[in-house]
Amino acid sequence: MAYLAERAFELISSAHERGRLAHAFLISGAHGSGKEKLAAQIIQLMNGAAKSGGFDLFGEPIVVETPPLDELESGWVRIIRPRMKSRRIGVDEIRDLEQTLHLAAPGGACKVGVITEVDRMNDQAANAFLKTLEEPPKNTLLLLLTANPQRLLPTILSRCVRLPLLGGRALLENGGAELVAALNAAAARGFGTPVAALHLKAAFSSFLVQFREEADATAKAAEKEETAAYRDTTDGRWLKEREDFHKAAAEAEYLDARSRLFDVLMSWMADLLRMKVQGGGLDFPESAPALRGIAEAETASRLLKRMEALDSLRRTLETNAFEPLAIEVGFLKAFG
Repeated sequence: MAYLAERAFELISSAHERGRLAHAFLISGAHGSGKEKLAAQIIQLMNGAAKSGGFDLFGEPIVVETPPLDELESGWVRIIRPRMKSRRIGVDEIRDLEQTLHLAAPGGACKVGVITEVDRMNDQAANAFLKTLEEPPKNTLLLLLTANPQRLLPTILSRCVRLPLLGGRALLENGGAELVAALNAAAARGFGTPVAALHLKAAFSSFLVQFREEADATAKAAEKEETAAYRDTTDGRWLKEREDFHKAAAEAEYLDARSRLFDVLMSWMADLLRMKVQGGGLDFPESAPALRGIAEAETASRLLKRMEALDSLRRTLETNAFEPLAIEVGFLKAFG
């Protein structure tokens, strides 16, 4: 059963009040479903933050604001995110988290470890983290956040209380609407042939180029600003480290944008399958008239194979594969 983020917090608060809180929660849901805000609220709950409600001395309602998740990181609250250029979580980050969790917090305070995009742990990191799940340190709470719980090891899934969240899927934001329109236009020119596949690939790749240029421009502007501000007050080594930092940040921003575009692409393909089997719940209902002919011409099994090819392409791109070639081959398999 999936919950709205507000209801999920109510359930966790109730379990906490009764002393029945589990040691590990897997909070899953689409982008925009409120995973990070829920994690921040739980951290505030564990830290004894006052609840909203009631009135102050001046008769104003008391409202406790929830800050962004990263602002809650402290000595006993650790936030792990994909930091590597490949946007993976490595074993060193997991071991660093474990070291913190095994320390004794003052006054028996609860230690909280949050891993965002936990499905991006590499195999070594996942196996190392499994040991922590099996034998959690005393007074420890682990919060695992992901939009792709199916990518986690079954042994990790089985050791967490699962909290799937409703909502999110802001697929048409940040270029999503434009990509859907481009895909519809390309598909109208043909579908199911190598030429059609290359048309769809060209539409998709044009958005990748745009996001790459935007991420690089943002990083270069930030680097230029820091260089101008600190050139005369620090050594060249620090500036070189900041240059590397901004390059990695640009890469991470681009990969996040690419992941969002794949969400749109997969949902577009899923709509074709839903239309084929006459299912409801289309992600892009306004595209139905443009795609109805394709859905009628394709078999359900063929559409499933196309989606599998897209998922395979997505996993290939998470390796060190050469992106342009991988995308071209992947689109030929998925749409040719």
